[in-house]
Amino acid sequence: RRLYFDTHALVCLFEENGFTTQQSEVIVSALVKIMNTNLDMIYKDMVTKVQQEIALQQVMSHIGGVKKDMIILEKSEFSALRSENEKIKLELQQIKKQVMDEITKVRADNKLNLNLEKSRVKELHAQQDRALTQTDRKIDTEVADLKTMLETHKLDNIKYLAGSVFTCLTVALGFYRLWI
Repeated sequence: RRLYFDTHALVCLFEENGFTTQQSEVIVSALVKIMNTNLDMIYKDMVTKVQQEIALQQVMSHIGGVKKDMIILEKSEFSALRSENEKIKLELQQIKKQVMDEITKVRADNKLNLNLEKSRVKELHAQQDRALTQTDRKIDTEVADLKTMLETHKLDNIKYLAGSVFTCLTVALGFYRLWI
């Protein structure tokens, strides 16, 4: 191990300050032991450059594997989503076609029903018009019959009245002759 200070210079410094050579060497030896112990403890927690590079390579390899897995997963998920999307599109098109067919059927049924109702209403109006015309004709016929009957009774009454007047005149003339 390298020491990053000069131990001999430290011994000389202690000797200059009143320590004996033996005392200075013991102090420096104790300092070296303390530093070595500290360094051992520090080295236990530290990783060597080779170990760090191996760990880095392992991490990079693991990241590469995860990246490949992610790409494969992304592609498979994307293709699954794409196929699901295509299925949904096809289903939507089929549903849209069915809805359009149903709308067409409903429209056709409604038009047919509307035309049937129109023709029924027209037929009903025609029947009502015929019935009204027949009723008008019957009324006209009955009125004409009543007028004819009234005229007939009128003529009969005029005949009876004329006959009665002539009879009364004849009787009155007969009495007049008899009295004259």
